[in-house]
Parts: sequence; structure tokens; C-alpha cells
Amino acid sequence: MTANTHADGATPTDASGGGEDVPSIDLPTAAIDALARAPNDDERSPTLAVDGFRIASDDDADTYIFETSEGRRTGLSRETLAEAAREHAVVVSDWYVFEHVVDDEGPRGAFLRWLEGATERLDRLDRPNRPDRPDDRLDGHPEDGDAREPREPIRDRYASLATGVTREWGELRITVTLADDGTRRYEIRHADATGIDRDHLESHEDPRTARSIAKHDADGRYRPLKTAPTLPTGWVFPELDARGCYETVETFYPATVANWDRERRGALDVSHWHETMARQTGIYGVIETWDRGEGHEHVEWVAETCCADSQCLKRREWEYDADTPLSVDGGDGVFPCREPCSLVVSAARQWTKLESEAERTYEFDLTPSEKEQVEAIIDAVADGRVGEIREADVYEGANRYRTRFLRAKRFDDDGNLCGIPTDPDEGTTVE
Repeated sequence: MTANTHADGATPTDASGGGEDVPSIDLPTAAIDALARAPNDDERSPTLAVDGFRIASDDDADTYIFETSEGRRTGLSRETLAEAAREHAVVVSDWYVFEHVVDDEGPRGAFLRWLEGATERLDRLDRPNRPDRPDDRLDGHPEDGDAREPREPIRDRYASLATGVTREWGELRITVTLADDGTRRYEIRHADATGIDRDHLESHEDPRTARSIAKHDADGRYRPLKTAPTLPTGWVFPELDARGCYETVETFYPATVANWDRERRGALDVSHWHETMARQTGIYGVIETWDRGEGHEHVEWVAETCCADSQCLKRREWEYDADTPLSVDGGDGVFPCREPCSLVVSAARQWTKLESEAERTYEFDLTPSEKEQVEAIIDAVADGRVGEIREADVYEGANRYRTRFLRAKRFDDDGNLCGIPTDPDEGTTVE
């Protein structure tokens, strides 16, 4: 990351602006130095052409050419180039931030651009023949319009950044704002903490702190799945820089940005259920035996159980195999799930053993209300609502007192429902 110091005597201004909603930028000296070096950074071309401006060097005269949609200046010295840059501080600042502060055209750079809606450049970067790659830089006179078209989106974006641009990533609420020198500041908090004053939240600075925050849910229970919608709230990272923002997000939700970026570029390498389970070895190798040539309904059950939005914030992209999609909805998450996760694999091992049992017929005597109560208990446990049912809500089937009453009435002293034992040879105890 390039250190920022403000230019001596620099006046925050933006002649290309003029709009009252576009903030003034105090362009740092580091940005002007980088701009002066830019034409010579690539030996293949003496011209840098990016969003909103072009700059070229005239080696014979030791001067610069600087062009925007408003005109073309030639014969600029280092000092007059700095003046021109300050007059167009918004576009120069935007180039400098992403080229030298963020300095990444991989997942981190793409994510930070996406956060603030800089998709106009992001889309072009993904094109095979993007016009702003060094190989495609233009020599001599740039064509009219090439430097003009991207300017307005940048100015609109800066106007939005002045008050803050907010995106949600899972349960994270990320707000990007502008510093006086055009660099970005990022605030990350839980989406449920929207509107809460920072002073009422626990403030953190170190991205590594996210690891301890994400370790347990609000009830203190360990969170084995980092993308489960159980992230506790009550905290804020108020003043992160670009790198700190990325590291914090990746600590809360590991690998989600990388997979999102792969998907965005059409390069997400999905590993479907069948091939993932075929790779399992050791105690997990048993899962492969679940595919008994009887269709893939069992995988539908697994996906419905583990991959719903209520259980995981990822959007499932894997299917049974490349030719056999699952009918269960994959969810609406912003970042994709490229393969069955370790939690799915672990649960599938248990279900593989349970589902190997042959079905038996048992007869129980239950009243209609008791049958409905059993169904209500299963629903409440599956949806994680048991803790929400108050002791006084005796009309709820999964109410603790109603459940205790059912057990007192229908269980024998050995815990058998209606006194009917389970044959030890048919038991469900699985290690």
C-alpha cells in the first residue's frame, strides 16, 4: 500500500466536477507522483488510458500530455501536471485508489469495487480485450470520447460515497465512505445493528477479532458453520482501510469472496454431490454407499435439510451431478456454495448408516391431538424454534409442559413410546 501524504499547497478541488453533490478531494502527493510515473511504468506503451482521463509522456521534451473529455493539454511540466491532476481530482483519485492503494485485480480488488458500485470498470476488466490493459493502451492522440464516457459514473459514485454506500454480505452490513484524500473508509457491523449508534456497539479495529466474534452464537453455542445465519450482533469495525475490510470479511466468511469472484468471472469450479462423496475416504467413505442406484431423493433431503437460507447463507450451486439438478431451491445468498461442505459430509455419514435400516411397522395409540403434537415437536426442533416457545404457551405443541405431559402419559419407565420397545437388533444407535 502506498503511503498517503497531502501535496503542499494543494487545494481540494475538482474542475471536472462542479456538481454540488460531488465532494472535493485533497489529492495526496503520492497520487500525483504515481500519475507522473504511470506513462513509464509500462515499457510497451507511453500512454495510460483509464476511466476519465489519459496521460502520456513526451520523452523528447520531458513533458506530459493530459487529456479528459474537457480538453487536451500538452507540454505539461511536473508542476503543471500536478495542477491538472488536482483540477480533475475525482477521476485521478479513483484511478490511484484502485491502482495503488487497493493494488489488486483479483478477488480483493473486485470485491472492493463491487462494494461501492464501481462495476462499470469491473465489467471491462473481465473482458478478454479490455481497453485499459497495458497491451491495449493507445499511443498518440486518443480517440475523442474514450476518456469521457466513464467519467459521469465515477462522479455519481463519488457523490454517493460522500454520504456512504452500503452493501450486505451475508449478515454483514458494509458501508463505504470517502476520506478527504479520496481513499476509502469501511464500516462493518451486523445487519441487525442497522441504525444503532456506534457508541452503543462494541468497537474493534483488528480484523482478527472477527474470528472470536464469529466463534459462538448469541446464546454462547459454538458455530461449526461460519456461514450459518447465527452471527451475534452488538459490535462494529468503524474505521477499516481497504485491506482491513477485506480481511475482516474473509475472517467472518472464509473463501466467500474468492468463490464469488470465480462465479462472477464464470470460473466457479463446482464439485457436485456424486463426485464429492466419491472422494471421501476413511470413516466417511461409507457415504458413497448411499448411492444405491435408487435415484437421488436422499440428496434432495440432504439439500433441503442443510442448504436452505434458514440454515446457511451460501447459495447452493452443486447438484447431484452435472447432469442431474436437484429440485430443492438453492437459496438466495449473494455468495455461492461450490461443493457439499464438511458439515453436510459429516451429517451425510450419519444418515447413510441410519438409512441403511429396513423399515418396520410399529403401532401406537395416540389421540389426534397427540399425533399433531408429535408433528409440532419435530417442526419446532427442525426449525430451531424450541427456545422461542415460552413456558406459558401451552397451546404450542412443542411447549415444554405439554411435551412433559405427553412423555408422562405415553412413555413407560424405560422411555419406550406407548410401552413398545425397539428391538435391540433394529436400534438406531450409530457411532
